[in-house]
Amino acid sequence: MGIKFRLIVMNFLQYAIWGSWLISLGAYIGGLGFSGLQIGSFFATMGVASLFMPAVMGIIADRWVPAQKLLGICHLISGGFLIAAASQTAYAPLYSCMLLSVMFYMPTIALSNSVAYNALDLAKLDSVKHFPPIRVWGTVGFIAAMWFVDLVQIGGVQIKLTAWQLYVSALLSFVLAVYSFSLPGCAVDRSVRKQSWVDTLGLRAFALFKEKRMAIFFIFSMLLGAALQITNAFGDTYIQNFGTMPQYADSAIVKHSVILLSLSQMSETFCILLIPFFLRRFGIKKVMLISMLAWVLRFGFFGVGNPGSGAVFLILSMIVYGVAFDFFNISGSLFVEKETSREIRSSAQGVFMIMTNGFGAFFGSYAAGAVVDAFHWPDSWFVFAGYALVVAIVFALVFKYKHNPAETEAVKH
Repeated sequence: MGIKFRLIVMNFLQYAIWGSWLISLGAYIGGLGFSGLQIGSFFATMGVASLFMPAVMGIIADRWVPAQKLLGICHLISGGFLIAAASQTAYAPLYSCMLLSVMFYMPTIALSNSVAYNALDLAKLDSVKHFPPIRVWGTVGFIAAMWFVDLVQIGGVQIKLTAWQLYVSALLSFVLAVYSFSLPGCAVDRSVRKQSWVDTLGLRAFALFKEKRMAIFFIFSMLLGAALQITNAFGDTYIQNFGTMPQYADSAIVKHSVILLSLSQMSETFCILLIPFFLRRFGIKKVMLISMLAWVLRFGFFGVGNPGSGAVFLILSMIVYGVAFDFFNISGSLFVEKETSREIRSSAQGVFMIMTNGFGAFFGSYAAGAVVDAFHWPDSWFVFAGYALVVAIVFALVFKYKHNPAETEAVKH
C-alpha cells in the first residue's frame, strides 16, 4: 500500500472514533435522566483535556516515545476507558471514565497530524499539497461513523440511543492502536535541552496578551469557543425530544437525527473551500464576524425548527454550521500565524487552541447546561443566539483591524 493510502486509513479511523459518540452521546446520557448541566459537563471534558494533555503528550513524543507508538498507546488507553464507560449508568463513574478517555483521545489529534507530516516527509512528498486531501478523509470517517450509529440497531434499538456507541468507538480505537505501530517511525530527541519550563510547555506565547489587539482576539476566541460544543451536546437531545410528541413520533428526522446532524460536517467540508476567497475579499475581522453571525443563525434556526413544517429551518441550521465553525477556526488560526513571530508561532497556535477548545469549551459547556435547565426548549436556543449576537456586536466595536488584501494574497496559494 502507498503511504498516502495508509495515512488516509489512519485519518478515517482517527475521526470515526470521535464521530461514533460525539454527536449522539447527549441523547444517550439524557435518556439516563441526567440534567442539562450534567450533560454539559461531559462535553466540558474536552475543554479540560485540551488545556494540557496535547502539550504533555507532545513533549513525550518529542523526547522519549516516537509519535506513532504514542498514538497507538493513547488510543489503546482511551478505548479501554470507553469500554469502562459503556458499563456505567450512574453519573460519577460514567463521567470519570469519559473524562479519562477524552484526556487520552484529544492528544491523538495532534499526534496523528505529526505522524502524517513525518511520513510524507520521509516519502519526499510536499505536505502542503498532499496532506489536505488526506485529512479530508478524517471528516468522511466522522460522517460514516455518525451514519453507522444512526442506522444500525441492536435489539431493535438504534446504537445512537445506547451504550453500544461507546463500544463501537472503543473497537475502532483498538484497531487504530494496532495500526499505528505499523506506520513509519518518528524521530525522538533525547538530548538534554537547556531551556526553562516555560519554554518547554510552550507558555512563552502567553506574553502575546501584553499586546492589546492580540489580547482582545484571544478573549473573543474564548467567548466564541464557548459556542463550539453546544449543538454537539444538545442538538440530538433536542431533536429526540420531538419524538415524545404524537405528531412527530414517526418523523424521519427524529428517527435519523444523527444523519440530519451529519449535514453540518458535510457543510464544514465545503465551506473550507470558501475561506481563501472570503479572506482575500473581506479580511479576517469581517470573516470572523460572518462566523459569529452564522452562529446566531445556527442557534436561531434550531429554535424555530421542528421535524414537521419547520424542517427547512433545521436543515438551514446544518448548512450554516460550516460557515460558523470553519470561518472562525481557520481564519483565527491564520490570523495567529500572520501576527506572531516564527519563534513562538507553534506555541501561539497552542494558545489559540487552549482559549477556544480549552477554556471556551469548558466554560461554555457548563454554562449551556445551566441555560437548558433554566430556560428549557426551545427558548434555550434563542438565549444561545442572543449570546452569539452580543459577542459579534462587541467584537465589531472593540477589535481594530484594517484589511490589507496584499497581506492575504498568499492564502490563495
